[in-house]
Amino acid sequence: MPLYIIERTFLEDLDTDAIDRDEIRLVNDDEGVQWVFSFLSADKKKTYCLYEAPNPEAIRAAAARLGIPADVIVEVAPDRVMPTL
Repeated sequence: MPLYIIERTFLEDLDTDAIDRDEIRLVNDDEGVQWVFSFLSADKKKTYCLYEAPNPEAIRAAAARLGIPADVIVEVAPDRVMPTL
């Protein structure tokens, strides 16, 4: 399945303790997307997330249902993924 990097910009500092991880997992499962890893910017206003998904539209659909931004979605070329050390 293709990999995508998603940039999300939040108006307020993101409170990671307030995230409903179960709801996110349910919606992602329903849309066919799988979260892999996320990074939070130092100012806590942006995240960069790595997802597996069939296409960008599935990511946008999940984000819309969850009420979270998906400002930029970039597919990661398979030949650019480095193996885990």
